[in-house]
Amino acid sequence: MSETKDYVIKVNDVSKDYGKFHALESMSFTVPKGSIYGLVGRNGAGKTTIMRIISGLQKPTSGTVDYGFDHKKLGNVGALVELPSIYSNQTARENLVYQYINLGLKIDDSIEKSLQFVGLGNTGSKKAGKFSLGMRQRLGIAMAMSGNPEVLILDEPINGLDPQGIIQIRDLLIKLNKEKGITIIISSHILSELSKLATDFAFVDGGKVVKEIKAEDLENAGGLETEFYSGTPERLIPVLNAKGLTATYNSETGVVCAKGYYNLTDVVLAANDAGANIARVVTKETDLETYFVKLVGGESNA
Repeated sequence: MSETKDYVIKVNDVSKDYGKFHALESMSFTVPKGSIYGLVGRNGAGKTTIMRIISGLQKPTSGTVDYGFDHKKLGNVGALVELPSIYSNQTARENLVYQYINLGLKIDDSIEKSLQFVGLGNTGSKKAGKFSLGMRQRLGIAMAMSGNPEVLILDEPINGLDPQGIIQIRDLLIKLNKEKGITIIISSHILSELSKLATDFAFVDGGKVVKEIKAEDLENAGGLETEFYSGTPERLIPVLNAKGLTATYNSETGVVCAKGYYNLTDVVLAANDAGANIARVVTKETDLETYFVKLVGGESNA
């Protein structure tokens, strides 16, 4: 019986040199099975280089990458690194057919199911060259999904998208993770968006991982802060704590401060049941960018 591992990828002291330029310097991190693993870092930090190495597109100068599955089987590692390789004069279905042929897969109705899954089931004879950037990204993800991969590696999949496109990609990736059980490794410059998606993070700077952290710990380090104005703080605080928030009362301002993410409707209903009054709610911006800057120093380009 084969050993069941709790990780999909483990990067061990990986370095990559291009002549005298050191792109990676002893980089190490572990991607848990079933996670959405976010790589955060400035331009040139090494995110794309390590993604190319773990997807098999490049070899490290030194160090190793361990896989918790058969990564040599075609289709077991799906990757969308940099721009998707799409035939612009072909339809979405034709692009997927070519990908299936490249992987030696049977051409069957799974192509249509994949297009439906990524929201491209009704594109018909429309050529991919006429697709919006968001549609092209979703087609690239559908191509990377061919063969039902164990892990999906995505380099900046929301870069350049409008707000609606970002939401569509984010919802698609969560759906892939939850419904198909695919582990996802994703990099992004938009830390606030990545925080809504990833379960685990690695902060990358200078070709190294400076910190690995789980989403709940990152939430406590930066996260969302809310001020609740209430005439009954003694009743409101237990409600907020029961919802997983860390709530404190400032006697000088008369404000209940809560840290963490929550559903406002759930909180209001629970407060009403507890006889707690909420007169006003003020939500402050997340401080994740500040957290990143403190880790790596200087201005954030995450």
